Amino acid sequence: MKGLVIKNTGSSYLVKTDDGNEVLCKIKGNFRLKGIRTTNPVAVGDRVTLSSTDSDTTAYITAIEPRKNYIIRRASNLSKQAHIIAANLDQVCLIVTLAHPTTSTTFIDRFLATAEAYRVPAVIVINKIDLLDTPDDKEYLDAVAYLYESIGYPVIRVSAATGEGVDTLKSMLDGKITLFSGNSGVGKSTLINDLIPDLHLATAEISAMHDTGMHTTTFSEMFAVPGTAPCTYIIDTPGVKGFGTLEFDRHEVGHYFPEIFKHSAECRYGDCTHTHEPGCAVRAALDDNLISQSRYASYLSILEDSADDKYRKGY
Repeated sequence: MKGLVIKNTGSSYLVKTDDGNEVLCKIKGNFRLKGIRTTNPVAVGDRVTLSSTDSDTTAYITAIEPRKNYIIRRASNLSKQAHIIAANLDQVCLIVTLAHPTTSTTFIDRFLATAEAYRVPAVIVINKIDLLDTPDDKEYLDAVAYLYESIGYPVIRVSAATGEGVDTLKSMLDGKITLFSGNSGVGKSTLINDLIPDLHLATAEISAMHDTGMHTTTFSEMFAVPGTAPCTYIIDTPGVKGFGTLEFDRHEVGHYFPEIFKHSAECRYGDCTHTHEPGCAVRAALDDNLISQSRYASYLSILEDSADDKYRKGY
């Protein structure tokens, strides 16, 4: 049998088989991703082969079909392991908020760079715009939206509380498998409940003391979106606090920032890291405000990740 992994419960996987049945599965065999140690060798979105079984409700996953892409992150800052968030995606919607809680641009940029590296088109969804009610708040919203739109990323402004922008978001999901990801507390589960009204995902209040969200999604799961084209799915995932990039070559990090990559074509040296080299067109563009300071700072933070990887490996 073949099927699609639609839920990861940690110790087992729910697979929707090609004949429409849902089968609870365990893993049989040792699955590795290009030699990278992963906390979850099978991910939601994977196409898999199941062993035949005498039971109608359980089986074993014996093979994973080649992935067209995936989103992966370091499991923790000190860990050598990686966590595959989801596989075989048409796009990812990164859900962010500019208040209660505030998503850092560093987190956004690290996520976007990883999406670029693993060939996953990204959409930025700014939620809770109903909380941005002062002139300064609205100016900041416009500035953040303009920053990412000018780079080439679609930006959707929504409010899960009022419903504003939700129809626009739904239209962008049509016929696609879309990963929803973001920090805890950004309203991801509430948005999904708006898009799939009968789902009733658990939601939680924001901590008044720390202005952070609590985890309400425990495991990754895929849901069909009603009222859309066939094969329209949302993959819901647990919220993440930080986003550790994984083993990027320091000479390739700039490739994952479209505006840096664009200007790097004019650098004097082909292997320019855009940090100290003479004739660096990227730093010239930074001085001319053609590249934002926040994006460049995020670029440097990923270079530091790469240096840490080399240190851990003993290079």
